[in-house]
Amino acid sequence: MLPGFYLFMVDRFLRFLQSRHCAQLVSARILPCKTVELNFAKSQGLSYTPTSIMFINVPSISKLQWHPYTISSSSNLEPEILSVIIKCEGSWTEKLYEKLASPFPVEHLSVSVEGPYGPASTPFLRHNKLVMVTGGSGIAPFISIIRELIYMNSTMKCRTPSILLISVFKNSSELTMLNLLLPFSNASHGISNLELQVEAYVTRELEPPIENSKPPQTIWFKANTSDAPISTTLGKYSWLWLGLITSLSFIIFLLTMGLLTRFYIYPINHNSYEVFSYSLKSALDMLLLCISILVTATAAFLWNKKQSSIENNQIKEAKGLSPLMHKSLAINPIDRELESLPQQSLLKTTKVHYGRRPDLRRILTEQEGSSVGVLVCGPKSMRHDVANICSPSSAANLHFESISFSW
Repeated sequence: MLPGFYLFMVDRFLRFLQSRHCAQLVSARILPCKTVELNFAKSQGLSYTPTSIMFINVPSISKLQWHPYTISSSSNLEPEILSVIIKCEGSWTEKLYEKLASPFPVEHLSVSVEGPYGPASTPFLRHNKLVMVTGGSGIAPFISIIRELIYMNSTMKCRTPSILLISVFKNSSELTMLNLLLPFSNASHGISNLELQVEAYVTRELEPPIENSKPPQTIWFKANTSDAPISTTLGKYSWLWLGLITSLSFIIFLLTMGLLTRFYIYPINHNSYEVFSYSLKSALDMLLLCISILVTATAAFLWNKKQSSIENNQIKEAKGLSPLMHKSLAINPIDRELESLPQQSLLKTTKVHYGRRPDLRRILTEQEGSSVGVLVCGPKSMRHDVANICSPSSAANLHFESISFSW
């Protein structure tokens, strides 16, 4: 029990140190369906798997509330940007949306983060076809998978499974969430070579709206010297540093505990528990344990933070101002033309159905192939329906996996 508790204390304190600093928020994409994509700067050494999550705190809204959100970016496709998608579904998200979507949005927003956290591996590559069933904001974890497949297809030139994305929305304004399938920071990476088919269903409208919905709005934030790109807590050699912290802090704990026993407890106790209580000794041992972890973890964290700051400054000096963070790109007509090419590819692969829900049983049972991965993220009833369809008695080639937001 003690080794597990000790490792938990080390990990928990390192998370605390990470969450005390503000992350560099570069921009935000605001959709008319009350959905926001926050784009943070990140170090190139930070990697994470698709469907990872990150905890976010905005002190100007609440200093105590931390909320987990799905990361929509790919660390391989977007090495300098980390994106999360937030949909208004509560008072905290409503306040955040009002701050960003107001006629006079804030020029700088302080945001603290903790993470990212995600699965050790993603098994979706073992299938020859992927069927993704989403409801509303449930599309968020699949955006990271699609962006990762875009990277594998366009950069690594490796075979990727074909994708059928079935998205169910209440209103046509939510169709703008499909724009988030395209990477925000990589206009040159298209999806034209990816076998992607999008079937979108709008359940509460019978036909397309007469007026076009408001296009997504992008706002840029001013840089602050106190903000830093999101990076790993202990740098590129995190496992080595974690082992060093654990070993060194335990050695310090043993030494201080021995000195305390020899020069403070033993002269009073004289090998008897009648004078010096056992409970007080245990409390002192726990205090020494916490102090040893605090000292070693803080020293390692500050050292790595200093080294990371030096490396980031060197990269900025070598490359100049990153184009991802330059506001003028948003108004460059040439860049707009380049960005429209992936948009056109996405429109060609998208089919919108109004006034009905998808016939999931028919769609899934018609899927051919020896291994079809069926991923679902949405309401509980949707997950249960898809799970029943994918049962071994119904279809042997369908492999069900559920992703939920019940953290």
